Amino acid sequence: MELYDVLVMGEINVDLILRAREITPVFGQEKLVEDCELTIGSSSVIAACGMARLGLRTAFFGRVGDDEFGRFMLREMHIRGVDVSSVIVDPTIKTGITVSLSTPRDRAMLTHLGGSIDGLEPDDVPLALFERTRHLHMGSFFLHTRLQSGLAKLFAEARARGVTTSLDVGWDPHERWDGTLWEVLAHTDVFLPNEAEATHITGMCEVEAALTYLARHVPTVAVKLGARGAIARRGGEVARAPIVPVTVVDTTGAGDSFNAGFLYGFLNGWSLPLALHMGTVCGSLSTRQAGGTAGQPTLEEALAALREMGLQVPYSRLTE
Repeated sequence: MELYDVLVMGEINVDLILRAREITPVFGQEKLVEDCELTIGSSSVIAACGMARLGLRTAFFGRVGDDEFGRFMLREMHIRGVDVSSVIVDPTIKTGITVSLSTPRDRAMLTHLGGSIDGLEPDDVPLALFERTRHLHMGSFFLHTRLQSGLAKLFAEARARGVTTSLDVGWDPHERWDGTLWEVLAHTDVFLPNEAEATHITGMCEVEAALTYLARHVPTVAVKLGARGAIARRGGEVARAPIVPVTVVDTTGAGDSFNAGFLYGFLNGWSLPLALHMGTVCGSLSTRQAGGTAGQPTLEEALAALREMGLQVPYSRLTE
């Protein structure tokens, strides 16, 4: 029976990325873009690919349509070292798609859920998978409307088996910022929102105040600040880390690659500052190429970047 460092649970969809320096559509007009690409989508999948790229033994659980987009996703995930043997192939749904309008500064997204994004239900999840992993991660909480009601129990089941848990939420398309989130956070070891998500969830204007509040509920919280890097808190300890200067091609999935790097450090028992730097290194380097996965760094690239910053990197017990 194969054992995993990380089991990622979540949505599966393709990304259609349209790129230009300025890319604001106008109804009734046709505008040209500079490039386009069909690539791996999904916050959860991009994070899983980033973890596998760093050498973590990574598996994925989700639902996908029996269609061309679904086959594309399963094939590409497998190529990148993610075990997809537990993914449910469902001929009654469509594989979702996100159209990403991407500039060097930021991106806007349009998503069709299809059924592969919001199709997971609590009873779908085989609890036996929790016996085969050290850590459980889930992204895009607010898109998983069918799974939300049972997620707290699933996280509790995982922790009862000695599995640590982490959660990223993504943007709430309904902008309610509630659901069962606080119940899930009660069973979460690492929470990974970005600045906008953290402030909306807590109702606070300042990210530092939101971080302090969240850290009262979750042992470790890391908040992504975009071009300003990231800030994290564990108990009374606070850490900050800058981004790595790179020539930015595409910011798609940078936050998910940050998650992969931070969780690599977390699972290796690194200090909070070093894990946070690992996150910003992986997020920064991922923007070097188009799409969420093409620029994701190898472990050697990430460690070299940390050393260039003057940081001492400890032994990585999971992969060496």
